[in-house]
Amino acid sequence: MPHHLMNLRHVPDDEADEIRALFDQHQVNYYETPPSFWGISMGGFWVHDDQEAERARALLDEYQRQRFQTQRKAYEDQIARGESGGLWFMLRRKPVRTLAACVVILAIAGVSLLPFIRIG
Repeated sequence: MPHHLMNLRHVPDDEADEIRALFDQHQVNYYETPPSFWGISMGGFWVHDDQEAERARALLDEYQRQRFQTQRKAYEDQIARGESGGLWFMLRRKPVRTLAACVVILAIAGVSLLPFIRIG
């Protein structure tokens, strides 16, 4: 029975390439299905064998722990350099774009909630 190891929806290309290289390096017998354009199928990495699935999951767990630490450090470095931040950061850097996005979000929320407001 196939074992689904990892969903590939919203996975960056560099991460998928690194996982492929990891599996090839450790000779994991896997196959891959791509995610569909419309989001109907999730795609992912798969194996057939139970033992191979355990070995691949252990490799994936270690890889994802290392990737998390690397990405977290890169994000913290960006914040320390003043290259990233939250809403206030975006408001200072690109005020027109940020305010326009907020107005659009409020307009969509208003149109979406209008039928429910009219009921009462």
